[in-house]
Amino acid sequence: MDFDAAVVLLCRLIATPSPSREEGAAADIMEAELRRLGYAPRRKGNNVWAEAAPHDSAKPTVLLDAHIDTVRPVAAWSRDPYDAHVEDGRLYGLGSNDTGGSVVSLLAAFDELAGREQPYNLIYLASAEEEVTGAGGVRAVLGELGRIDFGVVGEPTGMHPAVAEKGLMVLDCTAHGRAGHAARDEGDNAIYRALADIEWFRTHRFGRVSPFLGPVKMTVTGVQAGTQHNVVPAECRFMVDVRVNECYGNEELLGEIRRCVACDVVPRSTHLASSAIEVSHPAVRRLVVMGRKPFGSPTMSNQAVMPFATVKVGPGDSARSHTADEYICLEEIGEAIGIYVSMLDGLVLSE
Repeated sequence: MDFDAAVVLLCRLIATPSPSREEGAAADIMEAELRRLGYAPRRKGNNVWAEAAPHDSAKPTVLLDAHIDTVRPVAAWSRDPYDAHVEDGRLYGLGSNDTGGSVVSLLAAFDELAGREQPYNLIYLASAEEEVTGAGGVRAVLGELGRIDFGVVGEPTGMHPAVAEKGLMVLDCTAHGRAGHAARDEGDNAIYRALADIEWFRTHRFGRVSPFLGPVKMTVTGVQAGTQHNVVPAECRFMVDVRVNECYGNEELLGEIRRCVACDVVPRSTHLASSAIEVSHPAVRRLVVMGRKPFGSPTMSNQAVMPFATVKVGPGDSARSHTADEYICLEEIGEAIGIYVSMLDGLVLSE
């Protein structure tokens, strides 16, 4: 699969609406393309994958993953988001940058790498539901792939390696008081009880600071209390967005938070973990030799649910994601294919 074929495929994907949980038509395209290239694709839901050669249990396994779902277009688009349009070297269209460029660049690299004997098994995965971290996305197929030793997650990073990525916990907190009449000195105002905990979330600093991600970041993002002006509220609910660095596990951090506040704390989930890979990893070292700069990413990806070493790297710019008139530069796709191949060709994971 050459550069021109990759661009044609991306144009077809752009023209095929694929919001999260509705990626069926895009998955059909990827399944047909893998079959056209001579592979035997497998599918679960809207996830499609193929292995480069018969599996060799004596070899480690490398996974190449990029997601085919998109967010829905925002109202500010000045052009048809589903009309793949090239202008001044830019390919415009919804999902072009996030993350169609990675989908087709990784596939082109996969096809080239498959043409040569590699010291690892190689799997290509076009995954679903990444934008909503859905249960029908990559989590649904990891058990079908066998042991994975290393993963490349395609996301728009300018082809610089994200060697750490923040995790996420959303906390629902409830402070308890006692109802009473506001005109009299009675009741126990839950809002006042919540204030101390809200201030703790605002000012507390956890001790472990990541060299790439910095400190854990906690932000109170919503407060709800009271039913009418003359009733002292018995409950005050507030939610907290917690961005976790790789120095903490989510469960560990949750336990520390619960020890420090008086309110009830209930996480919506704890599975969106932070991730990190050593800069000394052979794949990262190859990228550094090519002039790519490791960094820490504040945005989440499929890395959050992959329990093995991963690096996030792909064409495009994260700042273009989820914006009106999203685009990817054609030269970014060509560059990405070359960098992916150089990073992975003959790579020995234990070197």
